[in-house]
Parts: sequence; C-alpha cells; structure tokens
Amino acid sequence: MKVLHLDENHPALAEGLAQLGFKNHMDYKSSKTEIEAKIQDYQGLIIRSRFPLDATILQKATQLKFIGRVGAGLENIDLSAAAELGIECFNAPEGNRNAVGEHSLGLLLNLFNRIRISDQEVRQGVWKREANRGLEIEGKTIGLIGYGNMGKAFAKVLSGFDCEVIFYDLKENIADDNAAQVNLQTLQDKADVLSLHTPLTELAKNMVNAEFIAAFKKNFWFINTARGKSVVTKDLVKALKSGKILGAGLDVLEFEKSSFENFFTEQELPEDFKYLTQSQQVILTPHIAGWTQESKYKLAQTIVDKVANHFKKSTS
Repeated sequence: MKVLHLDENHPALAEGLAQLGFKNHMDYKSSKTEIEAKIQDYQGLIIRSRFPLDATILQKATQLKFIGRVGAGLENIDLSAAAELGIECFNAPEGNRNAVGEHSLGLLLNLFNRIRISDQEVRQGVWKREANRGLEIEGKTIGLIGYGNMGKAFAKVLSGFDCEVIFYDLKENIADDNAAQVNLQTLQDKADVLSLHTPLTELAKNMVNAEFIAAFKKNFWFINTARGKSVVTKDLVKALKSGKILGAGLDVLEFEKSSFENFFTEQELPEDFKYLTQSQQVILTPHIAGWTQESKYKLAQTIVDKVANHFKKSTS
C-alpha cells in the first residue's frame, strides 16, 4: 500500500511505515488542488496542518484507509466525512504531551518569577530586586480545563510543587492522584491560575470571553498551550488592563492561520495583538509547547504504532 506524506516529519515515521510494508511518497509543496488530483492512488495519508482535509478531498480519496495526523488535534480533518467513508483517523497526543506539560510549567514559572522582565532589565544595566520579587507555586490552586493527555501531563509536572491541582472536563470520573475533578463553578471560585488543555471544538471556540473571565472569584494568571481560537483576544486584553487577569503565558494565538505556520493573515497586526507584544504581563511563544527534539520523534513513532496496531487488528 502507498502512503502520501504532506508534511515533513521525523524520518522514523517513514522508516517505520516502510518496515510495515508501506511505500512512502513525499509531497510537501503541491497545492490542495494538485493533491486532490492524485489522492485516489493512496491508501494512507500523513499530515500535520498544511491544509484542511474536507469532505471534497476525502471523497476523492477512494482507496484511503487511514489518515495519520502528527500532532494532538484533529480539527483540520472532517471526521464525520472520514467516518462515513470508512477512513480511520489517528492523532498522536501521547507523543508531545510531556513537552506541553513542561512548556506550560515554564510559562508559569516565567510569569511568577518575572524572568523575562528582569533579564531584559539586567541586560540594560538596570538592577531591580524588590520590583522583581516573585511568587511561588506552592500553596496556589492551579485550575485546568481539559484533562486529556496534555492536562494530565501538566498536572504530573506540578505534582512536586505542593500546590492544589483541580480540573474541569466534560468526561466524568477521570480524576487521578495528580488532580481532583470539580465542576466549572468550583474551578472559577478557587483557581489562582487557569491553564487551557482543550481541543478546538465548537464548545471550546471563544470559550474564554468576557463573561467567562468575570465568573472567576479571584484575579488569576492565565496559561494557554491549547488553541488560540479558544480565547477572545479583545476580552483577554481588557482583563489584563483591568487586572482581572494578572498575567498570561500564550503559546497559541487567535490570529494564527490553521496551518500554525503564521499567526496573522492581514498586512496590519491586530491592535489587540500589538498590546500583547508590548505588555510586561504577557509571555508569548510561537506554538512550540509540543515542539521539542524529543517530541518530534515520539509523535512519529506514535503514528507508526497506531497504524501497526490498526492493521494488526483488521487482519486478525
């Protein structure tokens, strides 16, 4: 069987598929229209986020058996169409969950200890100790929304900090030793820090808006390593200006393209984004929370393992 790779990934992915008996074809530059013209020749498809796989392209993939998405989210695949056509879809949140957990912690430590601010000041010959007095994670309540692979990974790295970790998730009875499950109101009553770990669904889109933010009892810190479009940026900026949100660590932005390779499409930067870039309360990174040397390999191997397991089951 032939597999078409639309994005470059760790060599272990193609090597692993070859060992399973697949023939790998790489095409990292052709347009969506050009891919549509030849997709009927392939039984497998490997993607990251170059362009969405909608019903139109999937219906032309008449031999397609599986899609492997080398990442956590599947929002760029029309899953309903894939299911109707009998196409299995695999993602790989197991591959970069540890990276996301560590990056989330890094953003929080950076905000609490004013690391970026004090580093810039020292480089300019400014030595401010009292003004840069930090906070400790110990004793704080960290609230997570979403307790899948990423939320659990962040809770795990927080387990050594002697803090309270709570989470809200639509799935019931999924608490473990690292975090307690609560309802949304309890999380909003107790959290000193809010960290998002949700996929981009209709429920999660624009979830963090003015009403949502106002429901928090305390002023709080905000971390987002999930999806930028879960946050209404103008409402986040208002909350930063008012002090309701004390600081934000953002690895993802509302203004990103769906490919995640660029963060805005207009010539002019949005005013709300300009504020974020100028605010001392904000840490920004370019969608790299799950983007480590180690996760590049683990993501690839996860897809290989899932493909192998699927075909093993189908032939048994």
